[in-house]
Amino acid sequence: MTTRTIDAAVLDRSGDNPLPYAENGAMRIARLVLDPPGPDELLIRMEAAGLCHSDLSVVNGDRVRPVPMALGHEGTGIVEQVGPGVDTFEPGDRVVLAFLPACGECVPCMSGEGYLCQRGAAANGQGEMLNGGFRLHECGHDVHHHLGVSAFASHAVIDRRSVVKVPADIPAEIAAVFGCAVLTGVGAAMNSAQIRPGENVVVFGLGGVGLAAVMGAMASGAANVIGVDPMTEKNAIAKEIGAHGVEPAALDDAIVKIMPGGPDVVIETAGRGKVLETAYHTARRGGRVVTVGLPPPSDPFTIPALSLVAEGKTVIGSYMGSAIPARDIPRYIALWQAGRLPVEKLVSSTHRLDEINAMMDRMAQGQGIRQIIMFD
Repeated sequence: MTTRTIDAAVLDRSGDNPLPYAENGAMRIARLVLDPPGPDELLIRMEAAGLCHSDLSVVNGDRVRPVPMALGHEGTGIVEQVGPGVDTFEPGDRVVLAFLPACGECVPCMSGEGYLCQRGAAANGQGEMLNGGFRLHECGHDVHHHLGVSAFASHAVIDRRSVVKVPADIPAEIAAVFGCAVLTGVGAAMNSAQIRPGENVVVFGLGGVGLAAVMGAMASGAANVIGVDPMTEKNAIAKEIGAHGVEPAALDDAIVKIMPGGPDVVIETAGRGKVLETAYHTARRGGRVVTVGLPPPSDPFTIPALSLVAEGKTVIGSYMGSAIPARDIPRYIALWQAGRLPVEKLVSSTHRLDEINAMMDRMAQGQGIRQIIMFD
């Protein structure tokens, strides 16, 4: 196996990228050298990749990452080569990518919490592969990997623990969103909140993850679901899938009319401390508050300490939807196939790789749900 040259979207500065990105060129399409897959790794030909707010947060500096970095962490593709020691995948397999590889050996992994894998989180923070080092290079210098995936590229080398085999007949633009938006949002509802039939649910933020959380709540048998977002178009999609969609100013009245006892579960996906505080106060006494959004590290979350005891509320952090990708992605695909998760409504538009900066601008403005880069 030999190296190959690929096209990838590369970020040279994490933060200090002025808007609009399309005019100032926050990201560039670069020709990179990609190493062949090493032990426990796969070479993937990318078919589709979704743009997530976590990508934008690296560009705008909310989450600083080492650079240069090839971005992208949500996608699907076809296995072209397998590295030494890989016997569970073969060329031609369709796979969905997951953004945290689970080593299987650390305490969280052995406790059934692979979404908190210590080795995987450390590798992601360093912009390296789970087995260490880099597989991407430019002019003799290493290029960092985004969450072990770097999906905004024609090809990627990915650890076998970051991929899940899926049916070949799923449209690529739909398969892609199962790797982050669906995994995180549906997982927050089903795994983290463990919504029970008949419960009332409020979801703050109706991006890809938030709308997926709405879908997960409904598929769990929630009696009523209210989605909250300042964007009218996003509230309209919540209504299309059978929930209530309201702007923040209208939430209190909606709760009085729809769930007068207050919501049993509140899920926050906006990634802002103030929104999380509002979510906490929105939950009924004894309610559960699940936070999925990724705020800037300096963004505080402040609540009266007494209320945790006096009101009996529970605050739950949910990373990657508390999901085990190999278990949950097939489950969520089965729910989609059964018509219980209308995931196709998350896909708002498709684009070429060289449109990445304009896509980032639209996301920064709150436009669209999931913009998808198509490679074929």
